[in-house]
Amino acid sequence: CALSVPAEVTVILLDIESTTTPIAFVKDILFLYIKDNVKEYLQTHWEEEECQQGVNLLRKQAEEDSHLDGAVPIPAASGNAVGDLQRMIQAVVVNECWQISLDRKTTVLKHLQGHMWRAAFKSGSMKAEFFEDVVPAVRKWREVGMKVYIYSSGSVEAQKLLFGHSTEGDILELVDGHFGTEIGHKVESESYRKIASSIGCSINNLFLTDVTREASAAEEADMHVAVVVRSGNVGLTDDDKTYFSLITSFSELYLPSST
Repeated sequence: CALSVPAEVTVILLDIESTTTPIAFVKDILFLYIKDNVKEYLQTHWEEEECQQGVNLLRKQAEEDSHLDGAVPIPAASGNAVGDLQRMIQAVVVNECWQISLDRKTTVLKHLQGHMWRAAFKSGSMKAEFFEDVVPAVRKWREVGMKVYIYSSGSVEAQKLLFGHSTEGDILELVDGHFGTEIGHKVESESYRKIASSIGCSINNLFLTDVTREASAAEEADMHVAVVVRSGNVGLTDDDKTYFSLITSFSELYLPSST
């Protein structure tokens, strides 16, 4: 199902999870790595300022979350150094796993995860996986003068790690810029307006995502949208299938400028 891109489009904005990167990579590799390694990471890096910042942010978030079902508080130090440390570390581990299980997108959660992923990517023990149609398509878009930006609920640092350490090598140069949830939530149209003004254009943006609520929010902000249907993604309703332009691969985008 080829999709002809409107002639005025000069910018393509991409979602990552389930659009650019398989959901299995995110859930079975990225998040499993956090669950399996967060305790060891905290024990090794506890004294470092970066780690302490992450823990303090999580503690504040835990206080805000105290009304939520299953929320995990993170105790402060009480003076018994050895017991305190293990209690705090265990609370952080349980809190991280709780947030991951709820698929929460808090910036605070991403803070600690980002540091852990950085270590894993930089050591070469982890490489990002992209759908096989992604990199060839993005190269082609850029050749015809398109700009390519990323908007993901993952932090900007995590996005750069993915593109900088992928199975295709370092492909960071294929991306003109990155946006995370600091600019706003992906289901709010205001976020897409902010991105458009930051890039310096509005109606000439095309947003590709697998989530219809995000597509609707972008459309409200006068962006062109297409919903990417990948195996393993959440199924679409009949109304969604009728309403949205659908593609199953980036290679199905037909750019007028490339004719």
